Amino acid sequence: MKRIPCVRMPSLFVSLLGGICGNLALTGLTLGGLYLGGGIPPKILPALKQDVLMKAYIDKGRFRDLVSRIPVHVILNDNTALLGAADCALSNL
Repeated sequence: MKRIPCVRMPSLFVSLLGGICGNLALTGLTLGGLYLGGGIPPKILPALKQDVLMKAYIDKGRFRDLVSRIPVHVILNDNTALLGAADCALSNL
């Protein structure tokens, strides 16, 4: 197994995340945008704002133009999951 220096890990993680997000955007044709939630994206927001994420995100060959038109958003509200659960519960009443 190849060892990767610790200083490269954040960049590698963001690059892998960008590639996966690009695949998901294409799979779901999420033309309204792709939203990153959870605990990690808000904590690494400065790294996500660098070019590494978007380069990997739009590197989709002949679909590059399509993916580049799909925006990526980071959810910053810590209560988003609770708000969604509450909305679901209220709509079932």
